[in-house]
Amino acid sequence: MHNRIKSHGLIIPALLLALLLCSPVQAFEPFTVSDIRVEGLQRISAGTVFNYLPVKTGQVLDTGASVRAIRALFKTGFFDDVRLERDGDVLVVYVRERAAISSIKLEGNQDLDTEELLAGLKDIGLAEGRVFDRSLLEKVEQELQRQYFSRGKYAVRINTTITPLERNRVGILIDISEGRVARIKQINIIGNHTFSDELLLDKFNLTTPTFFSNFTKRDQYSKQALSADLEVLRTWYLDRGYLKFQIDSTQVSITPDKKDIYLTINITEGDQYRIKVVTLSGELVVEPEEIYPLIDINPGDVFSRKRVTESVDKISSLLGNQGYAFANVNTVPEIDDEENLVSLGFFVDPGKRVYVRRINFSGNSATADKVLRREMRQMEGGWYSAEKVERSRTRLDRLGYFEDVNVETPSVPGTTDQLDVNYSVKETSSGSVTAGVGFSQSSGLLFNASVQQNNFLGSGNRVSFTFDNSNVNTVYSYSYVNPYWTTDGISRGFGAYFRETDASEANLSEYNTDTRGLDVNFGVPVNEYDTIRFGAGYRGLDLTSTALSPRYVTDFENNYGNSFGDLVVSASWRRDSRNKTLFPDKGSLQGISLESTIPGSGLEYYKLDYNQQQFIQLTSDLTLGLKARLAYGDGYGDFDVMPFFENFFAGGIRSVRGFEDNTLGPTDEFGEAIGGSFLTVFNAEIIFPIPFMEKSNATRLSAFLDIGNVYSDINTFDAGELRYSAGLAGVWASPLGPISVSFGFPLNAKSTDEEQKFQFTVGTFF
Repeated sequence: MHNRIKSHGLIIPALLLALLLCSPVQAFEPFTVSDIRVEGLQRISAGTVFNYLPVKTGQVLDTGASVRAIRALFKTGFFDDVRLERDGDVLVVYVRERAAISSIKLEGNQDLDTEELLAGLKDIGLAEGRVFDRSLLEKVEQELQRQYFSRGKYAVRINTTITPLERNRVGILIDISEGRVARIKQINIIGNHTFSDELLLDKFNLTTPTFFSNFTKRDQYSKQALSADLEVLRTWYLDRGYLKFQIDSTQVSITPDKKDIYLTINITEGDQYRIKVVTLSGELVVEPEEIYPLIDINPGDVFSRKRVTESVDKISSLLGNQGYAFANVNTVPEIDDEENLVSLGFFVDPGKRVYVRRINFSGNSATADKVLRREMRQMEGGWYSAEKVERSRTRLDRLGYFEDVNVETPSVPGTTDQLDVNYSVKETSSGSVTAGVGFSQSSGLLFNASVQQNNFLGSGNRVSFTFDNSNVNTVYSYSYVNPYWTTDGISRGFGAYFRETDASEANLSEYNTDTRGLDVNFGVPVNEYDTIRFGAGYRGLDLTSTALSPRYVTDFENNYGNSFGDLVVSASWRRDSRNKTLFPDKGSLQGISLESTIPGSGLEYYKLDYNQQQFIQLTSDLTLGLKARLAYGDGYGDFDVMPFFENFFAGGIRSVRGFEDNTLGPTDEFGEAIGGSFLTVFNAEIIFPIPFMEKSNATRLSAFLDIGNVYSDINTFDAGELRYSAGLAGVWASPLGPISVSFGFPLNAKSTDEEQKFQFTVGTFF
C-alpha cells in the first residue's frame, strides 16, 4: 500500500545502541575529559547537544558514562547516529542529524479538509520545520485509513512519498485515493419469528440504497451506526415483553472490490413475559396513593422497559419536586421463567431532603441580575423543586434576551442537604436600529426606520419608535412597556401612533383613512400561565372617499360623517404555556380579547377575537402545530353594523395562504374585497428543521393545510364557502427581522378568487 524511500540510518544506530546496552562494551581506558568537541552538526546548535549530554569537562569518562551519553542523545530524537571518540583528553561527539521536514503536501483528499488535517499533523509533531520521525508518519497513515473507513470508504489507498532535499531536509507527499463509498447491499436478520424483517428493518437508521440515501447517507456502513441500530432492535423487543431477547452475533462482509457490504444479525427472541404483580418498597416519604397512579404498568400487562423507565422518571420527578433532589428509584424484577411472569418491585430511596442555598447567574453582562431573578419560581432557602427550577429556566428562555439558557444544580461542598442553582445564559441582541428599503407583495415598496430595544439598558423594559412607509400604510409609532411595573409582575405600557392607509393598495375598495391615537394598558398575572390585560385610549379617524369609491363607502360617509373621535377600552385573557416564544415545539397559547368604543363615541362598535395555538412534539425533529382564529364584530347604538374599515379580512400569508392578501369574502360592485364582521381561520402544520441545518435555532420549514374565509355577518356563515390550501412554508429569524415565505396551492378556488401561490413578508411571524 505504501511506497517509501528506504533508509537504514535509523536501524543501524539502534542496533549499535542495543549492543551497547545489552552486551559487554569493549573496554577502554577511562580518562578525564578536558574538552568536548561536537562534529556533524548542520541545523542543531552545539549548545543543544551540551544541554542534553550528561558528560561535562573535568569528569572521568568510563564505559558506563559512555552508554548513558549515547542513550541521552538518542532520546532527544534529533539524531540518526551518535558516536563517541577520544582525541587525547578531548571527547569528540560525532552525530548525524535526522532530516527536517521542509514541506507537507496532501493530494486527493475530498472528504477531509486539508487545513484541518495539517493542523492535526502539527499537533502530533509532524509539521514543517520539525524533525522527521517515520514512526509518526506511519501513525498518521493508520489514522487516515481509520477515518476513511468510518466514512464507508474501504477502498481508500494512501501512498506516502518522502523526497530527500538539500541541507538534510525532506519533503513529504501524502497522496490519497479515496475510492467510492461502500454501500450496504443487504441486511439480514436471522432468528426472528414474531416480527417480520420489514418491520424490524424499518426501525433501523442504516438501510440499503434508496433514492433519498444519496442525501441522507443512511446506506453507508459505520460501526457506530450499527451499534445504535442494534440498541434500537434490543429496545423494540424489551418494550414488548421479550426479556430474554439477545443478539447472538453480527457479521459484516465486504465484497472483494470493496464496494458492497452485507450485514447479518443473528438474534434469539425468547418468550414474551407479562406482569404478575407491582409492589412499592423502601422509604416512602410520599403517600403510596400518590405514587401508584404514576406507575404506568399494571398486572396483566405485557412487560415494557419503556413504561417501566417512564414510571421511574415520574416517581423521581415527584420526589424531586418535594425537595428530594438526589432520590433513587430502582426496579427489582423477579422473573418466573415457568409461567413467563414478572413480579415488578419499585424500591424508593429518597435520600436527604435538600434545600437551595443560593441562585447564581452568569453570562448576563448587559442584563441586570434583578431582571433574571424576578423570573425565578424556585426560591433561595426553600426546598428544592425540579419542576420550579425548570420552569424558571423556561421563563428566562422566553424573555427573548438570551440565545441559550442552561442550569446546573451542584451540591454545596461539605453538606448533604444543600445545593446551589446556577443559571448560565448567553446573551443575544435584544434591540435593533434599522433603516432601509424593502418590498412586500401586499404592501409594495417599503421605507422604514426603527429603534427597538426589548431590554432597554438591561432593565427588561421595552422601548420602540418606528417609521414605516409603504404603498398601503405610512406609520409613526412610539411605545413603552414595563413588564414589572410592580414587584408582583403587573405590567404597564403606553403608546402613541399615527397611520395613513390607502385601502385600494391592500386589494380593498377605494378609500383612505388617517388614524391617530394614544393608549395605556396594564397586564395582571393571574397565575403562572394566565394573564388578564386592560387598556384604554383615544382614537381619532378621518375617512376620505374618492370618485372611485363604491356605494357602501359613500353611503356610510353620508349617514355618519367622515371624522370621528372615540374613547376605546379593551380587555383580554391570555394563557401561554409554550416552552419558547420563538419556534416553540411544546405547549399552547390561547386568548380572547374584547375591544369596544364607549357609548357616546363617534363610532359605536365592539370586536371579539379568539386565538388558539397548540404545539405537539411528535419526534425530536417534528412538531405538529394547530392554530385557529375566530373573530366577530358588530355595531351598537346608532350603528347597525360594525364600521366597514374595522372589518376582518382573509387571504394571504397570515391567514389562508395561496390566496392573495385580503381578497377572500364579500366584494363590492367593482369586485374589490370589503372584508366582513365574522372571520374563521384554521391552520395545521407539520414543522421540521431545514435538512442539513438541524441545529439552527433561526430557521424552520413546515408543510401546511389552511382553511378559512370571512363573512359579512355570522348569520351568513356557509361551510361550503370555506377555502382550502396546502403547501410548504419557511421562516428565517434574520438579523433584519423575521422573513416568512410560503408556496401555497389553493385546493378549491373559484373563478372569482385571486390566487397567489408564492408569498412572502418581512417583520412578522405566522
